[in-house]
Amino acid sequence: MTLIPGMRLGPYEIVAPLGAGGMGEVYRAKDTRLGREVAIKVLPQHLSANPEVRTRFEREAKTVSSLNHSNICTLFDVGREGDTDYLVMELIEGETLAQRLMKGALPVSEVLRLGSQIADALDRAHRAGVIHRDLKPGNVMLTKGGAKLMDFGLARATGLVGPVSGSGATMAALTQSPTVAQALTAEGTIVGTFQYMSPEQLEGSEADPRADLWALGCVLYEMVTGVRAFEGKSQASLISSIMKEEPRSLLEIAPVSPPALDRLVRACLAKEADDRLQTAHDVKLQLQWIAEAGSSSGVAAPVVARRHSRERVAWVAALSVVVLAGIAAVLLLPRSGGSRAAIYAALLPPAGGAFSSGFDTPQPIAVSPDGKEVVFCARRGEGAEFLWVRSLDSPEARPLPGTEGASGPFFSPDGRSVGFFANGKLKRVEIAGGPVITVTEVADHRGGSWGSAGVILLSAGSDGPILRVSAEGGPTTPVTVLDTTLGESTHRYPVFLPDGKHFLYLARRSGAGTGREPAIYAASLGSPKRKRVASVASNVVYASGRLIYVSGGVLLAQPFDVGRLSTTGPAIPVAEDVRWEERFSRGVFAASQNGVLVFMTGSALARTQLMWLDRTGRALGRVGEPSDYTYGGTPEISPDGSSAAMAILNSERGTSDVFQIDLETGRRTRVTVEESDHPACVWSHDGTRVLVLDTAGSLGHIVFRTLGGTRADTVLTRPGYPWPRSASPDGRYILYSIRGGLNVAQDLLAAPTSGTEPPIPVAVSPGDEEQGKFSPDGRWVAYMSNESGRPEVYVVTFPAREGKWQVSQGGGSEPRWSRDGRELFYIDAENRFQSVEVIHSPSGFTAGAVRPLFQYHGVGGTWRYDVSPDGSRFLVTTAPENEPLSSITIITNWTARIPMR
Repeated sequence: MTLIPGMRLGPYEIVAPLGAGGMGEVYRAKDTRLGREVAIKVLPQHLSANPEVRTRFEREAKTVSSLNHSNICTLFDVGREGDTDYLVMELIEGETLAQRLMKGALPVSEVLRLGSQIADALDRAHRAGVIHRDLKPGNVMLTKGGAKLMDFGLARATGLVGPVSGSGATMAALTQSPTVAQALTAEGTIVGTFQYMSPEQLEGSEADPRADLWALGCVLYEMVTGVRAFEGKSQASLISSIMKEEPRSLLEIAPVSPPALDRLVRACLAKEADDRLQTAHDVKLQLQWIAEAGSSSGVAAPVVARRHSRERVAWVAALSVVVLAGIAAVLLLPRSGGSRAAIYAALLPPAGGAFSSGFDTPQPIAVSPDGKEVVFCARRGEGAEFLWVRSLDSPEARPLPGTEGASGPFFSPDGRSVGFFANGKLKRVEIAGGPVITVTEVADHRGGSWGSAGVILLSAGSDGPILRVSAEGGPTTPVTVLDTTLGESTHRYPVFLPDGKHFLYLARRSGAGTGREPAIYAASLGSPKRKRVASVASNVVYASGRLIYVSGGVLLAQPFDVGRLSTTGPAIPVAEDVRWEERFSRGVFAASQNGVLVFMTGSALARTQLMWLDRTGRALGRVGEPSDYTYGGTPEISPDGSSAAMAILNSERGTSDVFQIDLETGRRTRVTVEESDHPACVWSHDGTRVLVLDTAGSLGHIVFRTLGGTRADTVLTRPGYPWPRSASPDGRYILYSIRGGLNVAQDLLAAPTSGTEPPIPVAVSPGDEEQGKFSPDGRWVAYMSNESGRPEVYVVTFPAREGKWQVSQGGGSEPRWSRDGRELFYIDAENRFQSVEVIHSPSGFTAGAVRPLFQYHGVGGTWRYDVSPDGSRFLVTTAPENEPLSSITIITNWTARIPMR
């Protein structure tokens, strides 16, 4: 029924039409009793004729009318005139959000303000038991006072929700706005409600409040970017996009948007309802927090970007330069008694590159004592990782030559040099440039610190005490003593206090888990005494009168008296979503002594995805779901090529279990059953069993485990971690690598499976020998050694040591044989896969032509791939799709909003 001006519906006189849609026509009208203007929505005749629908509609309308909220369009009345059912609503002057978006994206500040209002309106309705089910830009009015949410809850009452069909009123409701006159369809593209429906709604499931949160995520996305989160040229392609695809990051389209807002929107757009934020109230609080964080600094919240057009990268880089230059100016200002606001900025990775992220690059950032320079680990493209230096008053970062493979950087007290770990050595280099100097041999590390007396403290690996060494070089000596009665087997992450004598460190159990009583201790050079200062399992920094550490993924600051070596007040949250590596009790952050705080957000890439690549590097498909594949865990393909074995971290226990993974279906079957840690595995020669490293207590056991059974046969028991690398094709030997003692390089040995004979040395040198693999005929062993000063791939004869050949030139690691023995694969220093022809001859090993395959960085520890039996595919570890990008946030004067107690 079409109404004309002057007609009346009860006491309401029609003034003019306002619009039309699938749920009816809307008119401006006058309430003749109260003398106010209202909006009248007339429902379609085919809905009014259904008594059941009309009853449900009236019941729902009564509920909606009880919603008294400043951001909800008020429902005044519901009535019936003859055969015409109508609603009487608050008349709102303004434009719809859909109309506003036709002009482009909104400023971030407006997105946060209006988004908070919409979330607050949803929260009020959800608490009253009302679900909107049709949230979209066309149902949000923008007024001088803010956002007003319309048509609340009425879609359910009219029966216009439920499984999507292609005809009738349902489809109309999905393709047009109920309150906007113009059709919201364009040639070739379906828009409207359909694009804001959650996956569970498209599947026909009953929606709950979390469906509204999905729609809110879509609306926020569109407000920030000016484009819709999901698009399609047909119904089928749009449904497929919503069900299977992830929208592009906000940061790619709108690089000045805060990273926290990107994470929030992604949390709303999780495909599974259980994985989303669970309440509108939480969304509102997060939006308010992001707005507060940005406004307190006077600049936009932190910015991160991965791949943009050249123009966008240049623009974002320019913004970063301005903000960082502002920080540098603040640092140069004379101190005064007045307080200064905290300033937030972001540090971008090198052009076309990425920050190092993963267990293989621990603690990848450091800040100079005066807060003017930041050193970080990063790479360009898929190439090698270097140390990069960024002065806060400089337009760009620069790499430090000679620092390939670096990790764990830390500054000298004068800020002129930086220490770091690379290729089994502790090294140092001046940040202005110059030669790289080796300080000492270090097989592994868990952090370092440079004191004012020219002493460097370091943790030399996954177990053992804190060591000291002269910054000029020389031998290392222990400065702490493990307390085995407390279950300690590792002291790690040392950090000097300002006097250059006292220092802090973390004591815990090595391997997975934190031990019985993990804690931060204070100690001093030349004294065996120590003092427990905090009962937490984290690395720690002292700066600005506070201890800074991580607990539960939250960066905390706790007042600390350096004279008494005691905390003096409670810990206060500083930042959330700081990158946290649970297995190693390690957060990624650093701080200067003059109020500059630097931390990394995003994933530590404990979660990795298995993927097939062909010999050109082209992706062929993913295997299974992303999992917490253990650091150092290797995708080991079975001899028949049907499955892989890998260790997966159980974050609740802090230990790993070995699983068999079906390469066709991705289904996982647990192989190990004990509560101890199982961080590594390889297949037996015939594929009927898996060789597992079991680190029970202080001993490491290499054990044969049957598939689908509980039988375990121990092959070797050694102190430490005898890491299984390969099984000989005749089943007689197990190749393993092990460190000979504290700060001693790793050696490669072969243990007879009989258990009655001593191990055979395979590769032993002053450097590290590891990553060994038997050739298919058992005649040779390929392995990696850094005896030359950098990792290279070598081949030796077996079992007799009669010949040795260097295969790689210019760096190489991770050797793998093809199953026919005619190729040897490895990864070079620039992360390029290389194939070396193997020429079989009675005289010995001969390396033929080298064929570059493709460049691929992947993620993981010492192994990142395996080769299919036919040599045509590579099973690699990669980051999951849409994994949050790592970004570096810089806050100057970070204590401004944190009171000292």
